[in-house]
Amino acid sequence: MSSSGIKRHFEGVEDPRTGNAKEHLLIDIIVIAIMAVICGADTWVEIEEFGKAKQEWLESFLELPNGIPSHDTFGRVFSLLDPAQFQAGFRSWIGEVMKKTEGEVIAIDGKMLRRSHDQGIGKAAITMVSAWATGNQLVLGQEKVDSKSNEITAIPKLLDLLNIKGCIVTIDAMGTQRAIAEQIIDQKADYLLSLKGNQGHLHEDIVEVFTYAQERNFEGMTSDYCRTINKGHGRIEIRECWTLSHLDSFAYIRHLDAWPGLQTAVMIRRERRIGDQREIEDVFYISSLPPIAHPILEAVRDHWKIENGLHWVLDIAFREDESRIRKGFADQNFSLLRQIALSLLKQETSGRCGTHAKRLKAGWDHSYLLKVLTL
Repeated sequence: MSSSGIKRHFEGVEDPRTGNAKEHLLIDIIVIAIMAVICGADTWVEIEEFGKAKQEWLESFLELPNGIPSHDTFGRVFSLLDPAQFQAGFRSWIGEVMKKTEGEVIAIDGKMLRRSHDQGIGKAAITMVSAWATGNQLVLGQEKVDSKSNEITAIPKLLDLLNIKGCIVTIDAMGTQRAIAEQIIDQKADYLLSLKGNQGHLHEDIVEVFTYAQERNFEGMTSDYCRTINKGHGRIEIRECWTLSHLDSFAYIRHLDAWPGLQTAVMIRRERRIGDQREIEDVFYISSLPPIAHPILEAVRDHWKIENGLHWVLDIAFREDESRIRKGFADQNFSLLRQIALSLLKQETSGRCGTHAKRLKAGWDHSYLLKVLTL
């Protein structure tokens, strides 16, 4: 039945309850919660109401020895559930769905759950760092940022969870750290890391290199160039990409040998035209990739799919920024429920409707829900 795969992947999750508190089976609670969130539930109350509305159908493949759990039970269980174990079950499940391709871009970025704070107990809103497989449109994993730290400490923990061999890992400037670059290389992947002013002199040095190169029209330098133009919605977007390799020939790039695998510096110019208005921005990257401009430009564009394909959809279709779930581990675990639902809905491509409409359809049509679950 539809729940068999879920049970198999989540059977390693330990029940955090003791004694008489185990009135409802843990796997029943997990299965109902996943299904409910796919079908449009955004709160514990809505998950309970989903269960009650679908009880007769759910009883055909779940045990439900004491009926549908209450919203308090759902909230309590997920506040106690070990997020690492819950995520391990998710990764096992997604591992069967994902068809990893050589050179796929894995975008890593953080998102704050804005209303997960609790001023009464001094709890700040949490930030979750996620890995998004841009080709498969799947969340591969997530890691909570420690309240006394930042994304720099969360990214290595997240990478430890992932099989990224043969992929291109893209991270914004916060994650441009030598240890992170080394970890990506050690895991047999390539990196494309954004530069700003937080890497000592590196950003300054790379800007100077490209200024020097452009003044000489790249003469005598190992370089590549490509340009793309996109038109639509009344605007024109022009992207240009220059690459430089053999960076050790530029004596004034300081501490170059401290970056494992580094072989290419990248400059991308983004120009946006709307009517008579024109905006131009230059951004810089370092990469372990060969200095071929077009695939690097495409990888940079793919990185921003995590904003549109994951973060934006979580806010619009799943109302994540409105969620007040915050007790114990509940905020982390509900975040993962949303990502499970979104990842599975993204794989269902028979219809052309958006994610919100797919959630409604899954709630209306049992056969469609089973199709989403068994992809």
